[in-house]
Amino acid sequence: MDNSIPVWLLPLLSFAVGVIATLLISRMMRSEASDTPDKRINDLQKRFDSYQDEVVAHFSTTAELVNKLTENYQNVQEHLLQSAERLALDEATRQRLLNSLVDTRALEHARQAPVTAPEPAATPAPAPAEQAAASEPDTIPEPPRDYASKEEGEVGTLDASYGLKKD
Repeated sequence: MDNSIPVWLLPLLSFAVGVIATLLISRMMRSEASDTPDKRINDLQKRFDSYQDEVVAHFSTTAELVNKLTENYQNVQEHLLQSAERLALDEATRQRLLNSLVDTRALEHARQAPVTAPEPAATPAPAPAEQAAASEPDTIPEPPRDYASKEEGEVGTLDASYGLKKD
């Protein structure tokens, strides 16, 4: 047994290799962990900047397309007006066609002002009850029927002395 390695040497070498490997791995992990928050912040900033660029590009493209659409609509309206003037047989027909094709004030306004994104409304939208009342002008509104009836000479429920006993 002189040629053999002592029994205690093999576990000792294995333990030493394990400790060295653990130290190396822990040092590598620490250096990566210390860079991680900075890398994450930089990565998030890059993603946010990229997103902002995409949003700006989207809205500028949308504005260009809407302006082209408006221009094409105006061209179609002008073509229809010119055709109506040229093809109408008499003055009454021509006038009727022109009136049905376009409101000239709206067309002139559209030529002067390019289309932009709509601004948010400063006034709130009317409530559904107000819309219903506006759409039915012939109906007369009735007073609410949630009032309490009272006898002649009694105080009403909204009076300050209502419910107080007089002694």
